[in-house]
Amino acid sequence: MPSSDPNLKKHLKASAVKQDAFAALRIRDYRLFVIGRLLLFTGFQIRNIAVGWELYDRTGSAMVLGGVGLVQVLPILALTLIAGHVADKYNRKHIMIVTVLLSCLSSLGLAVASYTQAPIYLVYVCLFVTGAARAFNKPASDSLMWQLIPNNLFTNAATWNSSSFQLASVFGPAIGGYAIALNARYANASLGSATRVYVIAAFITFLSFVSVTLIKKPKTILSKEPLSIKALSAGAKFVWQNQLILAAITLDLFAVLFGGATALLPIFAKDILRVGPIELGYLQAAPSIGALIMAVILVHSPPLRKAGKALLLSVIGFGVVTIIFGLSRHLTLSLLMLALSGALDNISVVIRQTLVQIRTPDYLRGRVAAINGVFISASNELGGFESGLAAALFGPVVAVVGGGIGTILVVIAVASIWSGIGKLGALHEYE
Repeated sequence: MPSSDPNLKKHLKASAVKQDAFAALRIRDYRLFVIGRLLLFTGFQIRNIAVGWELYDRTGSAMVLGGVGLVQVLPILALTLIAGHVADKYNRKHIMIVTVLLSCLSSLGLAVASYTQAPIYLVYVCLFVTGAARAFNKPASDSLMWQLIPNNLFTNAATWNSSSFQLASVFGPAIGGYAIALNARYANASLGSATRVYVIAAFITFLSFVSVTLIKKPKTILSKEPLSIKALSAGAKFVWQNQLILAAITLDLFAVLFGGATALLPIFAKDILRVGPIELGYLQAAPSIGALIMAVILVHSPPLRKAGKALLLSVIGFGVVTIIFGLSRHLTLSLLMLALSGALDNISVVIRQTLVQIRTPDYLRGRVAAINGVFISASNELGGFESGLAAALFGPVVAVVGGGIGTILVVIAVASIWSGIGKLGALHEYE
C-alpha cells in the first residue's frame, strides 16, 4: 500500500533525480552556462597549446615555458580578494560577459604578436590580461552556476561542470595541434607560425560570450557589505574555519603543484618522445579523455559513500602515474599514463567542488570561489612555473618523477594534519 508520508515522497523524488545522469543539463540556463564554459575553455586550450609550441620553438627555453604559467597566475593572486567581493556584490552574469570579451581580445593580441614575431614580453602582456580576466571570471561564473540549479543537483552539476572542462581539453589541444601543423605546411612557418590558431581561439571565445548573454538573470542574494578588509577577507575566514574544505583544496593545490607535467609536454614531445605538434595535441588531450571517461562513470554511478578515502586514494594514484609518465619513452605508454592521471584527478575535482558548494552560503560564494580559484590557479600556473624551473635545473624527467613522489608525500601529510578528511562520507547527505 503506497505511503502518504510527504517526507518519504520527497526523499523518493530526490532519489529519482539523482539517478538521472542528465538532470542538471535539463535546466535551460544551466545548459547555456555549460555550453559557454565549454567554448571558453576550448578557446583557452587552443591558445595555450599554440603559446607553448610557438615559444619553445622560438626560444628552446624551459624557463620561457614556465613563465607562461607565472605571468597568468600573478594577476589572479593579486586580484583574488577584490574579485571575490565584486562577484558577491554585483551582477555575476555581467562580470562574466566582460571577462569573456577580455579573453577574446587577448587571443587577438596574441595573433598580432605571432604575426609580427613580437618580443616575448608582449606575448606575456597578452597572457597577463587573460590572467586578470580569469581572476574576475572564476568567482563570478562559479557563483552564478550554483544559482541556476537546485541544491540536490550539486553533485550532478559538478560532474558535468568538470566534464565540460575536460571535453574542451580534448578538442582544444587537438584543434590547436592540427592547426599548427597545417599552418606550417601551407604557410611561412617562420612568420606567424601560430597566428591562425590564435584567431580560431578568439572566435570560439566570442561564441562563449554569445552563450552567456542568453542566460536569464537568476535570483540571488547579493552582499551589501561595503568594501573593507573584513568584507574582502570573509571568504578566506570561512575556508579557514571549515577544515574539511581547507584540507580538500590544500590537497589539490600541492598535488597539482608538484605532480603536474602538462607544462613540460612540449619538451617531452619534441626532445624525449621525438614527435611533432599533432602528437603533442594528443598528449595534451589525453588527461581530459581519461577525465571524460571517469565523468561518464561517476554520473551514472551512485554517489560515493566514502568520499574522503576516494579523494586520498585518487591523488595517490595521480602521483604514481605521473612517475611512470616521467620514466616513459614510448608514446603509447605516455598517453595511457596521462589518461589515467586525468581520470584520477577528475574524482578529486568532483568531490572538492561538491564539498565547497554544499557548505558555502550564497552571499559568500563569490569570495569562497575566489579563494578556491587561487588554489586551483596556483596549482596549475605556479605548477607550470615550478616544473619549468625544475626542468631547467635538473632536466624534465627528474622534474616530473620528483613531482610525482612529492604528490604522494603531500597526501600523507594532509591525511596526518586533517585526519577528518579520510572519514568524510557520502557528500549527497549534506545536500
